[in-house]
Amino acid sequence: MKLGDLVLKVRSKNAGPFWVTIDIFCDTPEAYARVTQGLATATVAGLYQVPEQLLKRFDIPDLRVVKFSLPRPVIQGSAADRDMHGAQYAALLEEHDLV
Repeated sequence: MKLGDLVLKVRSKNAGPFWVTIDIFCDTPEAYARVTQGLATATVAGLYQVPEQLLKRFDIPDLRVVKFSLPRPVIQGSAADRDMHGAQYAALLEEHDLV
């Protein structure tokens, strides 16, 4: 099952010019449990090709949200930036098959 089919929303956005944040919103406690147990930090680091020690993970059970923050591959707004707002990062995680 794809992550996007299980959860309410996967959203990404800038967290400043050097970082991107990806939020996974779960609408049920069961979905939240499945995401927290089935989505390893190492897997997300591999998807975005960042070292695991640079990927920050926040599990927020009261809101049923899992949040990842990672360094942008290029500085926001630079000539090499292909996603100025960081909005396209969510698509890769949304399409990921959950174990």
